[in-house]
Amino acid sequence: MSYLSGTNIYLRAIEPEDLDILYQWENDSSLWVHGCTLAPFSKFTLREYIQNSCYDIYQTRQLRMMITLKKTNETIGMVDLFEIDPHHERGAVGILIAPDHQRKGFGNEALQLMCSYAFGFLHLHQLYAHILQENKNSLKLFSQNGFISCGLLNEWIKTDNGYKNVVVMQRIN
Repeated sequence: MSYLSGTNIYLRAIEPEDLDILYQWENDSSLWVHGCTLAPFSKFTLREYIQNSCYDIYQTRQLRMMITLKKTNETIGMVDLFEIDPHHERGAVGILIAPDHQRKGFGNEALQLMCSYAFGFLHLHQLYAHILQENKNSLKLFSQNGFISCGLLNEWIKTDNGYKNVVVMQRIN
């Protein structure tokens, strides 16, 4: 069984060749609301991140995998496992699919693969995600993959248009 290969996509380690696409996605300020980014990343910083991505995930407490189409080897997104807590056997999940590849099932397949990897290979007990309450597509994606809403964090994310609520989604293996 391959934890990282699905029908249409596979998950792979980040490579030096991913620098340009990572630079594009990490510096898209419209996406910063979904994470904790407050300023653009330099190519130097991202190059360092890629070089250090080979370290043990239990040391760095994070893992980023690139979502790649099987037919063309085009990188269409990334899925992150972060805030990994080996003692409590849990981790947070985040996913990004490039806009022109959204709503084609790739996010669903990538999330299934990440869950399979986290539970089957890493032996985590639970995964969780913080999702903007207004992000109906992400809420649906996570719900379809066995995550349940277990809380609401009111006014959790500060945006240019005021504060936004975040839904806490959790999946226990």
